[in-house]
Amino acid sequence: CALPIYLGICRMDIKILAVGRLKEKFWVDACNEYLKRIKPYANVRVIEIKEAYTGNNPSDAELQSARFAEGEKLLKYVDKTDFLITLEVKGKGFSSEAFAEKIQGFSDEGIGSIAFVIGGSTGLADNVTEKSNLAISFSKMTFPHHMMRVFLLEQIYRAFKINRGETYHK
Repeated sequence: CALPIYLGICRMDIKILAVGRLKEKFWVDACNEYLKRIKPYANVRVIEIKEAYTGNNPSDAELQSARFAEGEKLLKYVDKTDFLITLEVKGKGFSSEAFAEKIQGFSDEGIGSIAFVIGGSTGLADNVTEKSNLAISFSKMTFPHHMMRVFLLEQIYRAFKINRGETYHK
């Protein structure tokens, strides 16, 4: 195992880079619950950057400028050793089992650091998507970015449980 080992298990470093702060207690509580559950399997850091203000009726140029500014802030937290995964509607879809296999594959290949990026309400800019090693989609539907953080954390937790053959995945 090329990764740090904790209790006989290879530990992965995972960053969740997200646009916007979680304000509602139910989102914060859900994320904290999954972060607690993931702790035995991986080191997870959530980094929030402020969503760019676009006003009530922004033009396409203003939206593009806001996405670019958010992208620049997000990319400051991506290290050269990070495997960058963006969450995008047009990304590749995975079943939970296939996502677990992908996470295990990273570990097997010695990839010890993954950065997941969740865009804001206007999406991700090209300056982020162009640097992505993998674009994934949870659905062809659009979900609030705050909800996606909970979905992502739950799927990361589920992936570790599947890969360890532990009960949870049903």
